[in-house]
Amino acid sequence: MINQDWDIKPRAEVCGKCQAPFAEGQEYVSRLTYGADGYARLDCCAACWSEAESAPQSVSIWRGVFEMPPPAPPEALKKETAESLLRALMEKNDPANGNVMFVLAVMLERRRMLVERDVRKQDDGKLVRVYEHRKTGDTFIITDPQLRLDQIEHVQAEVMAMLSPPAVPPA
Repeated sequence: MINQDWDIKPRAEVCGKCQAPFAEGQEYVSRLTYGADGYARLDCCAACWSEAESAPQSVSIWRGVFEMPPPAPPEALKKETAESLLRALMEKNDPANGNVMFVLAVMLERRRMLVERDVRKQDDGKLVRVYEHRKTGDTFIITDPQLRLDQIEHVQAEVMAMLSPPAVPPA
């Protein structure tokens, strides 16, 4: 299951039932389930959603308003941002980065880029937080490391070091 802990589930651009494309400003309902293949996300238009979809096997259900993602502006230089760093660390799927990923997710939530949609307690007692990216609709599933106050400063310093551009040696 460790592989799925860091999986990002993007919001669909079409209804998972009728396959109609979502329109700007249209309400949708998302359901996250966990099965043998890991987490699965279903996005439906309000017309196709029924309360029967909120079956007990659902991990989380939320409503949202569809917004077309803006076109990405061209970047002259690759700049590491909290979001790109979080995505890169989740792609690596290294449990050693769990504390950093959690702090990055909290930073992005405070910047109102991510919204926490749900918190679930697993059988082993760990908390799993489900975040949704406000603009892209991507779902981030982050295990809460339950950091103690004496650990936070060290993790914040680690995050800042990762976000800082590499030092350019003098010529």
